[in-house]
Amino acid sequence: MITIKNKVAIQKMQTAGAFLAEIFHELNQVISPGKTTLEIDAWIAAQLSKRSMVSATKGYKGYKHSSCISVNDEVVHGIPGTRIIETGDLVKVDICASWKGYCADAARPYFVGKMPADIEKLLHVALESLNKGIAQAKAGNKLTDISHAIQSEVEIHGFGVVRDFAGHGIGKHMHEDPEILNYGTPGRGPVLRPGMTFALEPMITQGSYEVYVTHDTWTVKTKDKSLAAHIEDTVLVTESEPLILTRLKSY
Repeated sequence: MITIKNKVAIQKMQTAGAFLAEIFHELNQVISPGKTTLEIDAWIAAQLSKRSMVSATKGYKGYKHSSCISVNDEVVHGIPGTRIIETGDLVKVDICASWKGYCADAARPYFVGKMPADIEKLLHVALESLNKGIAQAKAGNKLTDISHAIQSEVEIHGFGVVRDFAGHGIGKHMHEDPEILNYGTPGRGPVLRPGMTFALEPMITQGSYEVYVTHDTWTVKTKDKSLAAHIEDTVLVTESEPLILTRLKSY
């Protein structure tokens, strides 16, 4: 069942989303060569605490960290640890946290050093596919209008759309109905209504879309070792245009 959020719930999600946007902006100065992913996660945990936010990932099915940090061919769910960030790494950070009981969820990619043109294109297409998906999150549209918009934007540029993981509804809980695939035929699924809130998150690859889960049972990597990008925003369906809860105006 897809929950419709009332005004109070939406206000809390807006606050959670605004705080996450601040943290992601500041992460630009934190992710640098020589830092371990565990140090980055510790910084994120401190920032959540400073804003009275509660991590939604810490404790989820035994997960021990406040973020997922995935590097290069890791697509999502990378576990913070002793890995040292190096120049030339593509780092994806995913944070879901609640404020006064309501969650926001977002992910951003960061490139360390001077970015090559092919990776710049990968990240640009990831963002544009998210934007195209968000544009379809309108009252009266069908759920898979979002899915189709994301897939179309990615594949027209020759990149792969990961099939094994998807976006989701969000609210009191990190994962709520519905599951939102990043591919599919338009015009199917439930009709979107004002008050629905979604976490949309394209996961795209430079090569094949096939992925696997590593022996740590969390980290997802591309089978062909190609680079992957992941980006995510929490979005509110309104009476008019969709409202992005997890972005600064300058993003």
